[in-house]
Amino acid sequence: MVVQDQMKREIDIKNFPPNRILSLVPSITELLVELGLSEKIVGITKFCIHPEEIFKSKEKIGGTKNLNIEKIKTLQPDLIIGNKEENVKSQIEELEKLFPVWMSDVNTYEDALDMIQSIGKITNTENTAHQISTQINSAFEELKHSTYLLKNKRVLYLIWYQPYIAVANQTFIHNMLLKIGAINVLQNQNRYVEVDVETMQTLSIDYVLLSSEPFPFKEKHKEELQALLGNKTKVILVDGEVFSWYGVRMRHLPSYLRMLGESI
Repeated sequence: MVVQDQMKREIDIKNFPPNRILSLVPSITELLVELGLSEKIVGITKFCIHPEEIFKSKEKIGGTKNLNIEKIKTLQPDLIIGNKEENVKSQIEELEKLFPVWMSDVNTYEDALDMIQSIGKITNTENTAHQISTQINSAFEELKHSTYLLKNKRVLYLIWYQPYIAVANQTFIHNMLLKIGAINVLQNQNRYVEVDVETMQTLSIDYVLLSSEPFPFKEKHKEELQALLGNKTKVILVDGEVFSWYGVRMRHLPSYLRMLGESI
């Protein structure tokens, strides 16, 4: 089966449907399980922590950016699924000499739904993939007609500490902020931006969102930044997985926003 991945590369999946799948991306591992493919997963990264039973039982092949190529060779996958941003180009190029490697490239809500449908196609689980996509669309459609935290609010989404690094345009998280009706105060900048407290004070921010990943912001970081920014800006801790894991977790973002509003 010859297919095109999200990087417009042609992939020849000789054994279709694949019976030995290796995931290089945490959110895609979670998707594969939801597609009913748990038994076909032969390897995951050390960051593929959901669901817990898969994390405990499957072979680990290193981190997303430092794959153990030799261990992957021993697993003999007939399909590897990776991601343009999360994996290292040179390692992917090495792997694709040996195995079919399907690469995702997700920057928008629409890209994420396309990824779900495409993985459904290449794993022969199209009906289940369609159901997941429908659930996500329904959740976001319902959100349009409700009141919730962050709607029409100016937000700064921080992913790193010392220095503070924030999410700007041309990222999946930025697109998700747009999708929920928030205004990213860094929407005129690209990708990931270092920002200091003095700059934050000039941006008329309603909410600073401290993500749980990749830097694990805690209550002490929230209190520190809140003291520096004063009462006009509200600093809150948020679940980074809900905002950044493209895939099945997207369907939980609308309900998470409602819960977040009730908790602060």
